[in-house]
Amino acid sequence: MTSDQRDPTVEGPVRECPADPRVEILSPREVPLGGLRAITVRRTLPHRTRSFVGAWCFVDHYGPHEVSADGEGAMHVAPHPHTGLQTVSWLFDGVIEHRDSGGVIGLVEPGAVNLMTAGEGIAHSEVTTADTRRLHGVQLWVALPDADRHTARAFDHHVPEVVELPSDAGRLRVFIGELRVAGDSVPGDEGERGGSDLVSTSPVRTFTPLLGAQLDLTAGARVRLRTDPGFEHAVLLDTGGVAVQGEPLSFGDLACLEAGMDEVVLEAGDDGARLVLLGGAPFEEEIVMWWNFVGRDHDEIVAFREAYEAGDEQFGAVPGWTEGDRIPAPPLPGVRLRPRNRHGRVGG
Repeated sequence: MTSDQRDPTVEGPVRECPADPRVEILSPREVPLGGLRAITVRRTLPHRTRSFVGAWCFVDHYGPHEVSADGEGAMHVAPHPHTGLQTVSWLFDGVIEHRDSGGVIGLVEPGAVNLMTAGEGIAHSEVTTADTRRLHGVQLWVALPDADRHTARAFDHHVPEVVELPSDAGRLRVFIGELRVAGDSVPGDEGERGGSDLVSTSPVRTFTPLLGAQLDLTAGARVRLRTDPGFEHAVLLDTGGVAVQGEPLSFGDLACLEAGMDEVVLEAGDDGARLVLLGGAPFEEEIVMWWNFVGRDHDEIVAFREAYEAGDEQFGAVPGWTEGDRIPAPPLPGVRLRPRNRHGRVGG
């Protein structure tokens, strides 16, 4: 997915968690994507106070959108470029056809993760299939570390197993990394205790330690996640209601948890909850994120833009694209772009 904002950083509201000062809640801002056929997404990362959670550097949450037979509400994103990142597509409803200049043509479907590695450069398109009548999901980006950001284009597809949580508390799908759930998680405040921890893992390759998972919690469930204390984590509320460390979230909120926590408690509301859980080792490098490019300084972004506009093989061509031109790069700003660190600050 493309970022129509040249600088994608959002200025959404932030609130602290009274019960746990290590938790910060980011509220989303709505952003139109897709040009003339724009759909609206809710963006929480990057934020003015926080550039990353681990190496996760971009969180867009969209839908549910009803899609008409004539294409209203559909996703129709023409070929566009990326550098220095991995894109992670995860759907709840709908089907999207993905094409990229690495030669991959495939479908993004609910319950399956598609991870595209841009590396030094890639171009791709995303279009909902003709039979899609409802579109709902998340689009995520991961910043590549400096040592690996010039790697070759690649694509991974994985269908994670559906794991039943202890004591009928819900279901879990780990699409990246590994997650451990305490065996004494229960449907409510009281219930069975004891039992061994449950572990679920994904074989999808990333270049820094990461976690990505969907949790579907039953009504009133209380779940304890055994989190890696070396990771930062974030919980995105998609449907229903949930409290994270005792703090209730609103639809589309992203609860960000500092590193050092070895346990996170989730408590679902009366209608249950569907969540996306992200995590990763703190990403200490500074980056420049502008439009669809991730680089390290202004001059590098200028070079990426010039190469893309010139049709350079650094990005290549999307196979079989017959529906018009690719998306052109927007003009650069009149000032030099400056790198940002993980706290959202420029230069330290």
